[in-house]
Amino acid sequence: MSRLQITFLLFLITLVSAYSQTVTDSVLIEGHYRTFHFLKPAQPNASLVFVLHGSGGNGLGNRKGASKLEAIAPSENILLVYPDGYKRYWNECRKTAQSAANLENINDNAFFDAMIDYFRKNHRIDPKRVFAVGTSGGGHMAYKLALTMPEKFRAVTALIANLPDTNNLDCPEKRVAIPILIVNGTADQTNPYEGGEVRANGISLGLVRSTDRTFRYWSDLAGYQQQPSKTRLPDTDPNDGKTIERYTYQAKGKPEVTLLKVIGGKHDYPNDIDVYLEAWAFFKRQMK
Repeated sequence: MSRLQITFLLFLITLVSAYSQTVTDSVLIEGHYRTFHFLKPAQPNASLVFVLHGSGGNGLGNRKGASKLEAIAPSENILLVYPDGYKRYWNECRKTAQSAANLENINDNAFFDAMIDYFRKNHRIDPKRVFAVGTSGGGHMAYKLALTMPEKFRAVTALIANLPDTNNLDCPEKRVAIPILIVNGTADQTNPYEGGEVRANGISLGLVRSTDRTFRYWSDLAGYQQQPSKTRLPDTDPNDGKTIERYTYQAKGKPEVTLLKVIGGKHDYPNDIDVYLEAWAFFKRQMK
């Protein structure tokens, strides 16, 4: 056997080993079997973290991006879950979105409720440590979870996503403040930093607010009046043309609200940080 063949065989063994840890299951929600994938093992009282794919994606497609979070999941006692949206989309809060999930008014809240119950019963997760981190359309779904079922989530992170504009928001808002981390790029043409229309995969998903308005929505809800603290993160990759500013509201007795402003960032992840590790660090701060 040649060295190239041996290398390829080792790669296949590694790949099969990684995916053998993934369990796929489903729950029946209003006539639809909704699938999700999760990693084992996890110890009792694990933190449950949902990783939500973007519009047009699927749950397992997010594993590569979250690989560093997967690597620390056993030591941090995280049960990572990759749910699948309905026909690759979420029924989030954008009223004019032309996805099947929105047009058919798919009950994603019931899906997440059922998954939390599934993992509480079958894997004894800590129901007080349930989190969600979502990218793009998944970020919109993370916002929806915070808007409509905040009692079920300790904190959420939205990556490259802004809240729908007020005339494009069709979710009932409970207006309960919970910790929110937002990571958005100033040069994003899909999720405009300054707000506007979002288009993905050839369909319109309606108008969104600017990042500043989105950040202000959550900080106002949490009762912050002063200006946020500002720090500049180390530019660990000076060749990527991006730098990151952190804006944080944090006070005793109030939920943390943080914005990572990726200057020069597009509809992608910055190289200076791993956004999933950053999300987990944010989630851990909310458990103290």
